[in-house]
Amino acid sequence: MKHTGILRIGFKLLVNDRAKFSALLIGITFAVFLMMQMTAMFAGILNRAYATVTNVGAAMWVMDPAVNNASSAVPLPDYLLDAVRSMDGVKYAVPLFVGGAQVRLASGTYQSVTVIGLDDTSLFGRPAIEQGKIEDIYADNSFFVVNDAEFSKLENPKVGTSFELNDFRGVIVGIARVASNGLNGLPTLYTTYTRAIQYLPTTRFTISYVLLQPKSPADVPRIERAVATLGYVAVTAAEFNTRISDYYTYKTGIGTNILLMTVISFVVGLSISGQTFYSFILENLEKFGALKAIGARSRDLVVMILFMATFTAMTGFGLGIGLVTLMITLMHARLPNYAAIITFWNLGLAFGMVVIIAGISSYFGVRRVLKIEPFDIFRG
Repeated sequence: MKHTGILRIGFKLLVNDRAKFSALLIGITFAVFLMMQMTAMFAGILNRAYATVTNVGAAMWVMDPAVNNASSAVPLPDYLLDAVRSMDGVKYAVPLFVGGAQVRLASGTYQSVTVIGLDDTSLFGRPAIEQGKIEDIYADNSFFVVNDAEFSKLENPKVGTSFELNDFRGVIVGIARVASNGLNGLPTLYTTYTRAIQYLPTTRFTISYVLLQPKSPADVPRIERAVATLGYVAVTAAEFNTRISDYYTYKTGIGTNILLMTVISFVVGLSISGQTFYSFILENLEKFGALKAIGARSRDLVVMILFMATFTAMTGFGLGIGLVTLMITLMHARLPNYAAIITFWNLGLAFGMVVIIAGISSYFGVRRVLKIEPFDIFRG
């Protein structure tokens, strides 16, 4: 409380210069908006990239070591499924088919789709059903379609709608919903594993992934080692998501481009706010000198400048977060394919960068103010 008076003076100095204060707020708000927008887009892309892992919900996935994202499965031999089922610590294991296909719609147009084939016995990984009954998937030519952002690309099918897939007739027997939309912009069809490998051309190996449930968390390392001896990889859902994240971050241009735009946003915000704040300090040197002349200590002036920079940075941070939240909300309402999401980590990243901006701006202001001598102010 001992600095209340000096902080009140600093606040009045800051807000009374409306032009400089507005320029500071605009600079920081714009920087926060850009940083949050870029990182929110990247978070949304990763969230969509995890869609298959999230929607299927398996505890562990067995795959070829070359697999680095859910859509690039390498077919596995049938004996691997039996081997996994016989391992100690495995409660159950089922096959999963994930593949792409072209379907011919009633209008005669073709549309690419993702086809997911579920284990015939357990239907493990099945989606929640909005219309129809899950048992209908066992009927001839039956498929469930996911009602997501890509649903309209199939001409808004209804229960009973038919289509053609690789010269086979397919029928929509139900409409499902999933927790996460896919990244590739393709509608998703669910069917049984047997029907999926019958309708779609495959290699001699047909299993995309082996999904398994360990008996306990303590069995996970043992299962991973056992699968590794066969030349394959067993990973938990979290580890598979890490693989996917690393792929899109380091092995595609997405991570690099978004990182570059985030850094540019940071530099822009630092340049605008730093230059404006330093200009504000220079224009008010007489006032700081007068405060020194009437007894204000250097420490008091440092506290004042830090308060001014922090107040401006936090206000700009709040405005930037509000602006990007509003934009993302509006975009989600109008564009179902829009992928940006706000997460704790991009909020923390933006906050850390704003703190750095405030710190650097304060540093140059403090250095200039500490060099002031009262007699220099009153000499003129």
